[in-house]
Amino acid sequence: MDFKPTIIESATTYTKLDVIKSWIPSVIVGLAGAYFLSSRGEYSYLDAFDLLVHEAGHVIFSFLGETIYFLGGTLMQLIVPVLLLIFCFSNRLYKLFQIITIMLGQSFLNISVYVGDAQTMKLRLFGPPGAKHDWNFLLTKYDILASCGDFEIAFVVCAVMVFLGGMIMPLFFKE
Repeated sequence: MDFKPTIIESATTYTKLDVIKSWIPSVIVGLAGAYFLSSRGEYSYLDAFDLLVHEAGHVIFSFLGETIYFLGGTLMQLIVPVLLLIFCFSNRLYKLFQIITIMLGQSFLNISVYVGDAQTMKLRLFGPPGAKHDWNFLLTKYDILASCGDFEIAFVVCAVMVFLGGMIMPLFFKE
């Protein structure tokens, strides 16, 4: 009896090797997620990209008022990877989608560090002397500065969820 194990899904035959290969991006997402979580607060090259996108967000949202101006950097740090994820998903580029989740997860971690610094303001800010700390301004404006640690944790949790979501993609989608 000749038995060759295969997984059949909607008239497409997948070998065990195909299934294993489909999990390679998940391993990459898991390793990157573990790296970024363990080195949270340390500089990485993605931080330079985050800074560029963050500052562009201030410019793009500057005409919508003071609060949105200060939120604009953070919003843009999330909007750019989400737009890339939407593009990948709508074009059925699921492996690339998984890799882009690294960018979104790392961005959440980058934001968590910035939010966590709102009270102590020890981070060096980009901009002219006297530049305001976005999250210090926002949390002070709404009288919740003492909760900056809670916001920091919330952003870290979002990052973990993004990394985990990126890792389990092969369970739900095939290219």
